[in-house]
This record gives sequence, C-alpha cells and structure tokens, in this order.
Amino acid sequence: MATVDGLPPLRDVIETHGLVAKKSLGQNFLLDLNLTSKIARQAGDLTQSDVLEVGPGPGGLTRGLLAEGARKVLAVEKDSRAMGPLSEISAAYPGRLEVINADALEIDPLERLTPPVRVVANLPYNVGTELLVRWLTPPTWPPYWASLTLMFQKEVAERIVAEPGSKKYGRLAILSQWRTQPRIVMELPPEAFSPPPKIHSAVVHFDALPAPRFEADPKVLERIVAAGFNQRRKMLRASLKGVSPEIEDRLVAAGIRPTDRAEQVPIEGWCALAREVASDVPKG
Repeated sequence: MATVDGLPPLRDVIETHGLVAKKSLGQNFLLDLNLTSKIARQAGDLTQSDVLEVGPGPGGLTRGLLAEGARKVLAVEKDSRAMGPLSEISAAYPGRLEVINADALEIDPLERLTPPVRVVANLPYNVGTELLVRWLTPPTWPPYWASLTLMFQKEVAERIVAEPGSKKYGRLAILSQWRTQPRIVMELPPEAFSPPPKIHSAVVHFDALPAPRFEADPKVLERIVAAGFNQRRKMLRASLKGVSPEIEDRLVAAGIRPTDRAEQVPIEGWCALAREVASDVPKG
C-alpha cells in the first residue's frame, strides 16, 4: 500500500518495531495517514511555523505535519521504543524533524523552536489536561505559541467549549475561553485508533487571543476556579470560604451573588472575583 511520503504504512511500522501501545503511557495510536493529515490541516498553514508535537508514538501525526509543510517539527516522546520509527521519519525529511526522548512536562520548547510556534498533538490521555492547563496559564501573555490543535477524549473537548449554566462548564472552559478561542474541529470514533479506546475522541483548535478577555492573575484565577468547581453543588460562599476570610463581601464586590453555584458564573465574573481576592491568595 503506497503512502504519500514513501515510508511504510503505520501498521507495518508498529509491527516491525514491536510498538504495542502501553496503557500506562495513555497511548492509542492513530494509523490512518489520511486522518493524521486532516488533523494537521486543522492547525492552519504550517509552512511558516515551527510545530511542537507531544507524544508522537510511531509518528502518524508527525508524518502528517511534515507532509503538510511544517517548517520544523519538534517531537517530544517519553517512550524510548518510538525512537526507531521516528528516526526513520527524520531521515525522510532531512533537517525538518527533531526528536527528543523526554517528558514534555520537563522541557522548554523555545530552546529548540523559532516562533511562530504551533502546538499540534494527539495528547496522551494521562497528561493531556495537565499540559493544556500549563499552556493556558503562563505568567505572561501572549504565550510562545500562536495556536494549539489538540486531541482529547470527546468528553474533555466538550468541557473545554462549554458555556455557563451547562453541567460541563467548569475549570477547563474558563481557563480555555479566558485567553483563547477554542472550537471543536473534528471528532473521531474509537476504531480510528489502535488499540480502540472505549470512548470517542475530538480535536480542539485554540487560537491565542492577543490579550485575555478580562484582567486577572492566572494563578489566582486557577486557584479560585478549582476551589469553586471542586464543590460545584454548594453555594459559592460555602465552596470558596477557604479562599478569603471575607468571601461574601468579595463575591458581592465582583458582582456575584454568594448563593450562586460555580456553573452560574460567567468568565467575566470569575476574573472580577480573582481581582477582588488577589491580596488573599498566595501566588506561589
């Protein structure tokens, strides 16, 4: 079976290198190169951008990114078993693919990439949310990346784009929509992967906004939102009582009713509350 880049089909690559997906690493491999190229296209024109990819595995999405013209791809893979197939891709695209055998939580991409940078990844399920929150909450804004195009469990993707009042509205929706414009651009069934997961997946594209929609300290906002939604069935004056000794006054000053629940408060309200309690919340 022919492929666009002259490299072997992914099923053959996996068999040759003995790459059985590890549940402990949150691995589910995408084998359809037409799908991986389609995901790469959701990130926009890559010809003038460097790309950070996390968890490339056997390199299906990596090949899609390179075939779609990415200026350079930095692929960060924790699983040393994937170094063989990724090195073969690197040889097929001289000077355009750099592979690091490392934990994505521990590297500084800007040491190896030149802006503009786009992040495109089929994220391992076990670290996907943590990576997203890190990308959304740097101390300064705009961030080093221009956009994120990320695959999640469909349920997580729906939480990211949820609106106030929805049961799915929460921490991820607020942190995502505060500084970016997220939208679901693709949905994928379990059978697109090897091994097939028990859930559907979805690709979310985030465009970084030039400035946050509302002023707030990211660490303070993250902390109060986490506290509020940790006990989302309670009124805010109860769920946030540990945040500030004067939480009812702070809520009223932010334009929020103390009897509201977390999902009733729009992003603007959470940011106003973050400003009100900033002096009460440690930044560390």
